[in-house]
Order: sequence, then structure tokens, then C-alpha cells
Amino acid sequence: MSGALDGLTVLDLTQAIAGPFGTKHLADCGAKVIKIEKPSGDPARRAPPFYKDRPHPEGSGLFLYLNTNKLGITLDLKSAEGRALFKRLARKADLVVESYRPGTMERLGLSHRELLQENPRLGIISLSDFGQTGPYREYRLTELAAFGLTGPMFALGAPGKEPQKFAENSTLAITGLAVGNAAMAAAITSQRTGKGVSVDLSIAESFLATTETQMMSHFYSGEVAQRLGTAIRPQFLIGSYPCKDGYVAIQGVGRGESWWPRVFQMMGKPELSKDPRFKDSQAIMEHGDDFDAIWYTWLMEHTRKEIFDAAGEARFPIAPVYSSEDIYNDPHFNARGFFATIRHSHTGPIRYPTRPFRLHGTPNPPPQPAPRLGQHNAKVFCGMLGLPKRALATLKKKGVV
Repeated sequence: MSGALDGLTVLDLTQAIAGPFGTKHLADCGAKVIKIEKPSGDPARRAPPFYKDRPHPEGSGLFLYLNTNKLGITLDLKSAEGRALFKRLARKADLVVESYRPGTMERLGLSHRELLQENPRLGIISLSDFGQTGPYREYRLTELAAFGLTGPMFALGAPGKEPQKFAENSTLAITGLAVGNAAMAAAITSQRTGKGVSVDLSIAESFLATTETQMMSHFYSGEVAQRLGTAIRPQFLIGSYPCKDGYVAIQGVGRGESWWPRVFQMMGKPELSKDPRFKDSQAIMEHGDDFDAIWYTWLMEHTRKEIFDAAGEARFPIAPVYSSEDIYNDPHFNARGFFATIRHSHTGPIRYPTRPFRLHGTPNPPPQPAPRLGQHNAKVFCGMLGLPKRALATLKKKGVV
């Protein structure tokens, strides 16, 4: 069964999180993504969490998730034989996605110019921390450093305290989405013009492009966002609030008077809209203690689901604060088939998140597990390139694959 991107062949030279997340989206849509690892493997294979907390190169949850639906081979590009094999693969590929330090591909003799000599239609996406040019070209970034550099961190946290950041690898995940978009743009351009293109993509700029509110406020008014923490009056309904069995989260209604009738409808107290104490945000601010008594009492009398359902009926944006277990058991995500069970030879069947969109009118192949280290060497080198199995065995002994 073929997917929407059937026929697109991608050589994936990326490592860790951002690049593999981007190429995963291509693989999820049916592209033949060949993940090329050095013989020692992608560093993500050594990153937790591990299956049953036992470190193993085939048991990293991070690697197994980011590389589903890909073929996997090993290849040492520092060796002349490895580079020669890569060039042969490039002749049969549509895209190359790499995340080496700027200048690395040139030093290996695998620059865009040299690869175009092998395949004039080849698109190359080069992902790096700061891009291929500019004063920071050689600088290193981590998730935390990227979050600080690109602005959001400055405005997160309590006034007078240290800045904070979002949880998880938010900058790297967003960069992965940019990688997928850039790859598709390169593939479409090549198909339209018959010429391969080079894409220069940076982690810093990928995340910076998502901080539109903070940046545009500055561009338009010169305003610099400040850390507000929890110092906002609670009547603006911003943040997380306790309820009977946990917490619920609210974006905030302080600047939208039209939200208050929905809040009162959600609470089953529409009559509060006619109470002079609660006629608008200013009045609620002036009678904060009265509002708090009603608001917190209602919250503590209801569960997260009861509040969520009431908010849904009132069309008011409030939601439960979920644990990972809550997410996996949520009936909505399960009804939409967002999670899929994939069987890997090391872990057995494990549930994984799938792609965040649905393609209708095209086949959706069942998801495949991430490859074991070098699992598809014979399939790719012998099958695609016609390399004799004896030659492949020799290359393995020499450490080329």
C-alpha cells in the first residue's frame, strides 16, 4: 500500500531530534526515507527514556518515535568508499536532508554543487543551529539556549525572577515541522523546474518565526514584553486553577468582555451576567473577593471532565491539565486514531503518537517500527545499488557500514 508521497526518495543524514522529526513527517506520508547513521548509530539511540529503564541502542523511546516508517542503513562518510556509496544513492534520490555543522558536507566532498553533478534534480536541505552564513554560523545551540536566544523566555516567569521556558523540546519540534515544509518546497521546485535547489534552514530562525505576538508588538509599538508570572488578577482567568480532581487551564478572558457571559453559562449561573458586581471586567476586579468565592467554590465542586464538558457546551476555552496517562486514555484522541500500536523487535508492541493530520482519499499504510541499526543495509546497498552481498560483508568488516 502506497502513501501520498509514494515515489519520493529521501536520504536522511540528520541526527537527534529536529531533523529526524522533520523527515518522519515525510516517511509518515509514504516517502521512502532512508535514515543513514554512522556505524556507531545516531546519538538519539543513547537518549532516555529506555524500554523498561534498561539502556539499549534499540530501546530509546526518543529514537523509536522519531524514526518510525523509515529504512535504516549505516555508512561512514569519512571513508572514501562510504562517500562513493552515498553518491550512488544520491543519483537515485530526490532529496538529501542533513544536519551537520556548516561546511561539513563541503569538507566531505559532498557539497550541493558536487551532488548536483551526480543528480541535477537533487534537492538538499541543510539544517544547522544558526544557518550556513552569518556571524553565529559556527556557534552551538541547545534547546534551552535556543529558547533564550529567540525571545519567548524573556517574558516567561515571575517579575523580578529568572526567566523560564516551556517544557519538552519545543524549539526542536517546531524546527522539525519547518524541515518537513522545506523538504516539500524543495521537492516541488525540483519537480516544476527540473533543477535541484539548496535550502538553508536554522533552528534559531525556525523558532523565532513562531514568536509573532512578542516580535510584532515590538515592531509595531516598541513594546518589550515583561515577565508577569501569576501577578495578574485572577479575575482575568489566566493560568491553571484547582478543581475537584486536579487542575484546569485557561488562556484568559480579561480583554474580551464577551467571554464573561460564557463563563457564567459554563458555571450554570447565567444570572450573574445581570449582577452589577460582575457586569464587566472592571466591576469584577473591584469585587474580586465576591467573584473568587463563587468561582473557586464552583471549581472545587466539579471534576476536570465536568468542567471541560460544561465549557464545551458554553463554547468557552478551558481544558483539563492532563498527565501523560490521561492523554493516552482520552476518548477523543483514541476515537480519531491518533495513537497506533507498533511492534518493534526489541520492545514488542508499544503505542505511539501518529501524524497530526488526516489525508483522505489516499492510502494510509500501517505504521512501521523504527529501524534497528543497519537493519536495511542489504535491502538498500544490494537491492537499490546492486552491490554484491560479499562486497557488503567486506565493507562491514572494514567499518564502512
